[in-house]
Amino acid sequence: MKAYIFPGQGAQFTGMGLDLYNNSQMAHELFEKANEILGFRITDIMFEGTADQLKQTNVTQPAIFLHSVILAKVLGNSFQPEMVAGHSLGEISALVAAGVLSFEDGLQLVSKRAEAMQKACEIMPSTMAAVLGLDDQIVEEVCNAVYGVVVAANYNCPGQLVISGEVSAIETACELLKEKGARRALVLPVGGAFHSPMMEPAREELAAAIKATKFNEPTCRVYQNVPAKAITTALEIKENLIKQLTAPVKWTQSIQSMIADGGTQFIEVGPGKVLQGLMRKIDRSVEATGASLEACKKYD
Repeated sequence: MKAYIFPGQGAQFTGMGLDLYNNSQMAHELFEKANEILGFRITDIMFEGTADQLKQTNVTQPAIFLHSVILAKVLGNSFQPEMVAGHSLGEISALVAAGVLSFEDGLQLVSKRAEAMQKACEIMPSTMAAVLGLDDQIVEEVCNAVYGVVVAANYNCPGQLVISGEVSAIETACELLKEKGARRALVLPVGGAFHSPMMEPAREELAAAIKATKFNEPTCRVYQNVPAKAITTALEIKENLIKQLTAPVKWTQSIQSMIADGGTQFIEVGPGKVLQGLMRKIDRSVEATGASLEACKKYD
């Protein structure tokens, strides 16, 4: 079965989406519509902005969403997903691809998500750290033993987990994890503790927006971050999306579920190749590629 996977924050780069904008009339129109919806020319930042400008959450999240969703739309008839999943922010891209959300509603939610997360980050200093070379269980045990808020936030692939929480608790956890044999425990240059209890103010704010948004029944199976299994009803998808900001991203488990359910061909839609790299560490036996503009041109 053909599975499409959508990246999250961290995949951004200057010039992202420019080839789509220049070579596809449909893409050009969708990018301009996005500029209107957002109230600023995000395309100027995507195409010519500095790395620092692109790192701002209110730019990064819509930029990655737009690159992914517009690429999927431009693929035209060749885009026939049997299953979809998205990493963190990428889940909203996946929901547009599966027909659950409209392009406009998806973009509005991403913009509100970014704003809510930014506000939550400003309440109290918090951060995230990548932990390499340890079993998930050991990382979870260390997090539970540390005083303060620190939790497992992203299960990216076997031996690669991201923890999230208060700055002091993260620093303590990193030292303990190195003592336990972690190959690396490295604090990440992010503005806050995403996918942790510290995102509760953002979850509440976004929940109101999600509840007010129309969710359609999906056209294919959607594997969400929270349950890490196939979800097929709009109501359940909505409930899981509300939980997502304070819950861990179970990416390893989601991909394993997709493979167990018959996923054989995984296609990353969006900037970068992060998810393709993770795929190879989760299961080398399945094919992992990236969607490209060349494929789009045949259908535009």
